[in-house]
Amino acid sequence: MTTRRWTRIAVATAAILALAGCGSASGADDQELTVFAAASLTDTFTQLAEEFEKEHPGVKVTTSFGGSSDLVAQIEDGAPADVFASADTTNMEKLGDLATDPQDFAANTLEIATPKGNPARISRFADLAEPGTKVVVCAVEVPCGSATAQMEERTGVDIDPVSEEQSVSDVLAKVTSGDADAGLVYVTDVAAAGDSVTGVDFAESDRVVNTYPISTIDGTDEADLAREFIEMVLSETGQKVLTDAGFIRP
Repeated sequence: MTTRRWTRIAVATAAILALAGCGSASGADDQELTVFAAASLTDTFTQLAEEFEKEHPGVKVTTSFGGSSDLVAQIEDGAPADVFASADTTNMEKLGDLATDPQDFAANTLEIATPKGNPARISRFADLAEPGTKVVVCAVEVPCGSATAQMEERTGVDIDPVSEEQSVSDVLAKVTSGDADAGLVYVTDVAAAGDSVTGVDFAESDRVVNTYPISTIDGTDEADLAREFIEMVLSETGQKVLTDAGFIRP
């Protein structure tokens, strides 16, 4: 074999090895963390995900928001979640051993949301039971629906809703579209909706408080990264984002 041919082979081999090296380095830097979170956490966790990405170059945080019960069902069916944040402890407990060391990170209370200007003149919780009042609530298996049921029981007010939705965002959609005179969501949802709705506080709201836990999911390939994300949520930075949005500390 000529010296020239050996030189060509050596150069080609070096190029292949260099490309392979570049490919593996890029793969090592690219990580994805998948966070499943209750719909009421949409704004805050979107902000926290962006902050986490800034602090962890090469990491992409993918968020999925929805009713806590729906998210639990997806995780049980094998959805690739690394972190789960629930709007109540009941749905976290449904995961059993799939939830690794849940920690409480926030709490929330209910508030009445009405279309802008409150055309039905809702002023108290009992008004939601008035004949002809179109009220939308969350389904009872969803944390905001469970909280609503508890509130009815503790106040003696029996609401006859025109629909039961699978998340607080669905309730708000019915209210903002004018399909309902009022909806029961969280204080934080009313704040996040801004001028699109009118919020109505009611005296009994502190009788039911939902506690929000967060956990890594057993078997995740990104356990270390998941724990770091949870640490950020529990940190002063994360807690400030949550309290600024109207959440209270657990």
